[in-house]
Amino acid sequence: MTTERSQSLTHLARIGFSRLAEADRDLGELEELLALEREALTAPAARSADPDAAVSAMTRIARRDARALRALHADADGWAAVWALLGASSGFADFYLRHPEELSHLVAAGRSLPTEEELRASLLESVDAEDGFAVDPDERSWVALRIRYRRQLAAIAAYDLLSASPVDEVALVAARLADAAGAALEASLCVARARVVRGLPGTGGFPREQVAGTRLAVIGMGKTGARELNYVSDVDVIFVAGADEVVLAEAGESRVVDIATRLAVQTMRGISGAEIEPPLWEVDANLRPEGKQGALVRTLDSHLSYYDRWAKSWEFQALLKARPIAGDRELGDEYVRAVQPKIWTSAARENFVDSVQRMRERVTEHIPAAEVPYQLKLGPGGIRDIEFTVQLLQLVHGLSDDRIRQRGTLEAIDALVAQGYIGRADAATFSHDYRVLRLLEHRVQLRQLRRTHLMPERPDERRVLARASGLAESGEKVWELWEKIKREVRDIHVRLFYRPLLSAVASLHEEERSLSPAQAHDRLAAIGFTDPVGALRHIASLTTGLSRGATIQRHLMPVMIRWFADGVDPDYGLLAFRRISERLGATPWFLRMLRDSSGAAESLTRVLSSSRYVGELMEWIPESAAWLDDPELLQPRSGVALQEEARAIQSRHASIEDAMRSVRGLRRRELLRIAMAGILGTLTIEEIAHALTTVTEVTIQATLRAVRREVVPEEDSALDFSVIAMGRFGGGELGFGSDADVMYVYRANGVDPQRAHELSLQLVAGLRKHSEDHRVPLDLDAGLRPEGRNGPMARSLAAYGEYYRRWSLSWEAQALLRARGVAGSTKLIRAFTELADDVRYPATVDPQGLREIKRIKARVENERLPQGADPARHLKLGPGSLSDVEWLVQLLQLEHAHRVPGMRTTSTMDALRAARDAGIVAETDAQRLADAWRLASRLRSANTLLSGQTSDVLPTDRKKLDGIGRLLGYPPRSATAVEEDYLGATRRARRVFEKLFYG
Repeated sequence: MTTERSQSLTHLARIGFSRLAEADRDLGELEELLALEREALTAPAARSADPDAAVSAMTRIARRDARALRALHADADGWAAVWALLGASSGFADFYLRHPEELSHLVAAGRSLPTEEELRASLLESVDAEDGFAVDPDERSWVALRIRYRRQLAAIAAYDLLSASPVDEVALVAARLADAAGAALEASLCVARARVVRGLPGTGGFPREQVAGTRLAVIGMGKTGARELNYVSDVDVIFVAGADEVVLAEAGESRVVDIATRLAVQTMRGISGAEIEPPLWEVDANLRPEGKQGALVRTLDSHLSYYDRWAKSWEFQALLKARPIAGDRELGDEYVRAVQPKIWTSAARENFVDSVQRMRERVTEHIPAAEVPYQLKLGPGGIRDIEFTVQLLQLVHGLSDDRIRQRGTLEAIDALVAQGYIGRADAATFSHDYRVLRLLEHRVQLRQLRRTHLMPERPDERRVLARASGLAESGEKVWELWEKIKREVRDIHVRLFYRPLLSAVASLHEEERSLSPAQAHDRLAAIGFTDPVGALRHIASLTTGLSRGATIQRHLMPVMIRWFADGVDPDYGLLAFRRISERLGATPWFLRMLRDSSGAAESLTRVLSSSRYVGELMEWIPESAAWLDDPELLQPRSGVALQEEARAIQSRHASIEDAMRSVRGLRRRELLRIAMAGILGTLTIEEIAHALTTVTEVTIQATLRAVRREVVPEEDSALDFSVIAMGRFGGGELGFGSDADVMYVYRANGVDPQRAHELSLQLVAGLRKHSEDHRVPLDLDAGLRPEGRNGPMARSLAAYGEYYRRWSLSWEAQALLRARGVAGSTKLIRAFTELADDVRYPATVDPQGLREIKRIKARVENERLPQGADPARHLKLGPGSLSDVEWLVQLLQLEHAHRVPGMRTTSTMDALRAARDAGIVAETDAQRLADAWRLASRLRSANTLLSGQTSDVLPTDRKKLDGIGRLLGYPPRSATAVEEDYLGATRRARRVFEKLFYG
């Protein structure tokens, strides 16, 4: 018996119970009350935030009405929902203890959320509303309303708590809570109308016709208006009065306002007043004109008069969220339309930004010191930091951009990032952290169904919060998450909320926004900007205001605009500069560098206006701007230095995902460094190719190390595995956007051959998976392996030897001319190189093999060109282009490398120089081939740098062609010159190719 009880308690602990003896006793009682076995009772307990609290509540409810609870057990969804609700909320436990009959409405709970229409219909039904009036004006209607509201609240909470990813449901849940609040106010207003007609105490008593003809719009403010409400929160409202013409003529405006005021008072009382059923939440009308001292209800004209004459800046910020939620919808919409222009011009008020910033600081200052570490909403790094930041950005930039005029915080964040006002990384962090903070807020409020914004202090309550939110495995971990988010949010808030550029934009006078831009528009269009309006917006954001940063930008901007205009794409260059400036807005060195180093400023405009490839990478790595002030920092880093950094990265990260994320960051950073240097002309095409090859080698080496640790167990550590670079990668001739051609070789070294092969394939798969980079793709292409794409992905060294000895085709020997080991076992690489040398540098050449290579080359020219492509413009496969030069050099290597050691190289240009020095190729012919190869390589890389996309075709678009030419050092408007130079160089190279290749 003792053993069975011990096992039972162990099971309870495993599914989340902590007060085991008490839980065991309560479950025993429940078994008797409900006539159910324990296993059936506790099936959903593991998903309950606090199973102890849940089973305690169930026991109390069962003592009062066991049938209601037993009936619910028949529905799996309902039974899971009651465990979730009672485990997360003692408030719901109290509700069901008061009203156990409400348990029946949990059947099928958690599957979906009630719609706005369903919520409104249900709550109106609860008061028997007909034509806007409740049938019964007595307090019984308010009680029925509150019970029905909590029924719907339970449906929302069940869906929320049972969601697989509640953090992703935050926005939808908050919207439904706001809809439920609006529906409750609508139903309470129906009761209020009935009470005012009946003349109950405090209502005055008015004819039904006058009450019906009095228009009262309830405007939701704050989170209610934005449809991002909490479970238990003050519902901020403003009341607007009106009347139809008949009532207005009969009763007069004063009487209409009196009726509307009594309706408002009764509506609020129905929600918040003391009754048998506890209040729902506080209806807060203090955001109305003049606050608590002002009239509770005003007409629309009275509201507008106040906003025109007396309103303070914070009142317009509050109006940002205004939305009709109950009462006369037409009047509510009219109110919102009327205040919109006032909201979006409020930022032009004197010292508007300073006043908003100071208001946020006052909120923080008034938090009791003991609460600051626990404040989810008001404290540093809390919800208010996000909301104030987003609202200030909206109000300032919304002066001229209606695309960011959103009510909801998350929608506003999306709009702000879409329009370039905040960076993607900051927006993603803000959006994620806002959802997490709101989820935590929801859960702490659910706990007792009361208004609170404090993280729990006690460890046991933090444990419940962790289980309820699904955000962490323990109370300690959820607290760590909270601390991390506070730091993230506060950092972004400080950088964005106190951005000097906000004051600059806000301080523009109306005439500056409407007149000066017209003159600037024409000027920008004249010097080459295709979107002068967008350029003006960027310039205004960067230069206006009294801050030191804005002053420096004003000094720089005239000449920088000219430099941008001299570039290939001035519009993109200016946009990228603005984004980088905003990302680096909190770093004093950036503008100081641009001001004090004219070379850096000009170089920055040049790289940004010349290359989307660079601009997009710089947006993610904005600190790279510092390289422009130091020529040494633009030099490619050595392979040794990169290897050391990659190894250090891997030693710091426990998981392969984290390590490879950092390795990808290293690769992107170095690609950006090389691209910037290439655009500025500090590197030759050969230096660029070498640097790109080095970065790719280091990336593959780091990836292989990480994957091998994951794939190859200690007992199979004798396995040798290597990556062999092929094609342009093997030749050390990569360009921007080039694939990395590779082959994979292994040697078992005593490991079971089948096991060695399987492990090698796993290594290949891991390499391909973990080298992927969606931003700057790295494609490991094994298409040059024996048998091409039909051959195995990896072979043993012996299998390679056997294949090349028995079945190797001429093109495969040709492909081996570029083979070079780059990663893995150095011993195996040496052995493979010896094997390859015997195949690629034969003592005697098979004439049939050479004829086959020539035949394949002719077929490639006819078949591999993309459909519709002009052969003369194809940089890789066109006549006289890269493939002609490379195939010719490779043919000469097969014929002569055995006797000419200098030609035993994987480099096309080195082999060509050796052939020239050996007298195999005439000096003039060699020069023509080299010129065409270099120009095609440069054009290919320039094409990628310009557009950020890989293409092997010389564009026909004159603007793009001119842009490519500018990257190569041609003067402006040189599209024709670029085209003629390329076509001329390839024609000359083609003649040499045909003479030497085909004879």
